[in-house]
Amino acid sequence: MKDPRAAIIGLSGHSLTAEEAAMLRQWRPLGAILFARNIRDAEQVRALTDAIREELGGDAPILVDQEGGRVARLRPPHWPDFPPAARFEGLPEEAASANATLLGLDCLALGLDVVCAPVLDLRLPGAHGIIGDRSFSAEPAEVARLGGAWIRGLQRAGTIPVIKHIPGHGRASVDSHLELPRVTAGAAALADDIAPFAALAADGAWAMTAHILYSAWDDQRPATLSPKVIQNIIRGEIGFDGPLVSDDLAMHALKGEPGALAGDALAAGCDVVLHCTGVLEESLAVLRGSAPVHDKAAERLTASRSRSLPGRAASHDLQAMARQRDDALRNVA
Repeated sequence: MKDPRAAIIGLSGHSLTAEEAAMLRQWRPLGAILFARNIRDAEQVRALTDAIREELGGDAPILVDQEGGRVARLRPPHWPDFPPAARFEGLPEEAASANATLLGLDCLALGLDVVCAPVLDLRLPGAHGIIGDRSFSAEPAEVARLGGAWIRGLQRAGTIPVIKHIPGHGRASVDSHLELPRVTAGAAALADDIAPFAALAADGAWAMTAHILYSAWDDQRPATLSPKVIQNIIRGEIGFDGPLVSDDLAMHALKGEPGALAGDALAAGCDVVLHCTGVLEESLAVLRGSAPVHDKAAERLTASRSRSLPGRAASHDLQAMARQRDDALRNVA
């Protein structure tokens, strides 16, 4: 089987179309990401993830945004309603870790083995609400403490966490889904933003880039497309050496043709690009613009998977874990 392209793509609906199956076979992206449009019930999702891996191979990562709170693709009545990250501020790490394990097990049962969480951005006053209660705290040490517990919980469930949005989305005054945020804070202030990522850089997660322009580091290009930010800050100052995936290239913070954006993000230093619309023509353009996964990226992906092995949660009393989390949340309600 040929080496996969360094791209993860969205799909259009509840099952693979014939055209999508042919695209997966011909172009072989690294993996796929599912959204609400791809999710009806457990039987359907499991059939879809099986079909994706039938085309891409059993190790193909399949991602889902399942943070809890506002950002959750698996929702009642078929799945539990998990609380947002902000509810865990000040609580014991064990409660946060238990919540992440339970969430991760729900994902893994469906074949969703990469969970795009936790958010390590700071919850800063005056910033745009796109982060808000998705963040654990305004305090870097608290974000790192709970983020580490979340990572361990997801890994215990057998899923791979994705920390986001490196090097920090917390100061953005606009929503990067809609336009490009420009952060003008100096390097001294930004030290707080990168601190949680630096504290957890060696914990085995993937990291997702921020579509933000940081004038202190690169006044021309947003982090996703900036060799300066990726090499000097993310790989350098933060010390992150795990798999680095772009945020969705279809977000309006970035301008350009999908294939060209994919090539630019990979050239800047992303290991993998993410494109989520599920529009066939756009996905094909991204795949054409993406090189095969390079050797160093493949090593990073393998190392990250080795930290998240299914079966680690089997020896734990899952009901006790749920009680531990719920009791901690009630104590601060």
